[in-house]
Amino acid sequence: MALHKGSHGKAPSDEQRRLALNPFFGEADPTAPMATAPPRHQLPDGPLPPSTAHRLVHDELMLDGNSRLNLATFVTTWMEPQADVLMSECRDKNMIDKDEYPRTAELERRCVAMLADLWHAPDPETAVGCSTTGSSEACMLAGMALKRRWAARNKDRYPATARPNLVMGVNVQVCWDKFCTFWEVEPRQVPMEGERFHLDPQAAADLCDENTIGVVGILGSTFDGSYEPIAELCAALDDLQERTGLDIPVHVDGASGGMVAPFIDEDLVWDFRLPRVSSINTSGHKYGLVYPGVGWALWRSPAELPEDLVFRVNYLGGDMPTFALNFSRPGAQVVAQYYTFLRLGREGYRAVQQASRDVARGLAEAFEALGDFRLLTRGDELPVFALTTGSGVDAYDVFDVSRRLREHGWLVPAYTFPANRQDLSVLRVVCRNGFSSDLAELLIEDMRRLLPELRSQSAPLSRKHGPQTGFHH
Repeated sequence: MALHKGSHGKAPSDEQRRLALNPFFGEADPTAPMATAPPRHQLPDGPLPPSTAHRLVHDELMLDGNSRLNLATFVTTWMEPQADVLMSECRDKNMIDKDEYPRTAELERRCVAMLADLWHAPDPETAVGCSTTGSSEACMLAGMALKRRWAARNKDRYPATARPNLVMGVNVQVCWDKFCTFWEVEPRQVPMEGERFHLDPQAAADLCDENTIGVVGILGSTFDGSYEPIAELCAALDDLQERTGLDIPVHVDGASGGMVAPFIDEDLVWDFRLPRVSSINTSGHKYGLVYPGVGWALWRSPAELPEDLVFRVNYLGGDMPTFALNFSRPGAQVVAQYYTFLRLGREGYRAVQQASRDVARGLAEAFEALGDFRLLTRGDELPVFALTTGSGVDAYDVFDVSRRLREHGWLVPAYTFPANRQDLSVLRVVCRNGFSSDLAELLIEDMRRLLPELRSQSAPLSRKHGPQTGFHH
């Protein structure tokens, strides 16, 4: 969470604050109650008419970017009007109060069962899971379960002499770094090498020891959209167990790919079909096609989720088991997830995700055809691709491209890769439901118009601003 400080600089005069308001914002007499606008950094002394408050907030938000043109975010930016209505009807329901809102709780249970079936749990009826505020919370819960299971197996050594560690690629989403920091787990990260931009199975197995609580595999890296080889990772850990006796579980972070691969990569084995996979998470609000605010965590069976992590409360009207970092949260997103599952079904999800992949692949080929860029990935796993400037392109870099596209409303992130490829700077394009082939063509048209100006530069403008930083979205 960003930390915000108070006002900066000289406070505006009363006259400036008066002129900040349009007189027509008033109710009956347009000018009567409009002597001055309310303060920005402290509570106003009294109330405003609702239309005035709405207009003040609405006008300021016009300066935000257009979310549909945000090709940086994986988060859903469009849903059907019927979903909007359902969410509006449920936004006042507290998800934790399952006794008061039993049907909302039932829809959550059905979603868990549907995901358990989708991800080939051995027995979907006994697989356990929960909704969360997003995949980051789901990862925290999965990590906690891994650590608690490890601690139970090593209670003679922990915490006195043993320090737990978690093995993962350096390309993991920042929530895993947070987990290791918050829960005092040593992160052991496999670096990138050459044209390999994610975890190497054997390198991950080589980092494991008796203090390893688990290995995280990413089904859809945020850096380039590629799938990590989960089956090969499990095979390497199977071999490790045969040689050493170490039994290391795998958690699959399917924040994006967990809602893509089951529909358009059905032959890819990455989920509970692999006995070593103990838990999986996904983002309902990414390729699950729901507005921000919902994620899912599932465990293969109750044995993978230690009972002492589940809290039971009875002051809400019944005995309520809960496993979450948050307590109160709205039920609207869970209802929207069930609506989307019901609305689309398997064939509907297949059509939506295939369309996104087709747009991504076509757009990647269009960028390649411009002649100035080299593709690192092509959008043929996640509907996401990464590219960098080609050899011989010295007048501009990816940061110049990102900045110039922003002038046309497009948000295309530029960032550097982590160890050992800090030398590589890329652009990444995320294609989501609602980003059509027409919009993709408009992006390419803007890119064609910008290229002559970029090529005419004497050098990349970003060099004036010092080293560029990484991007973790």
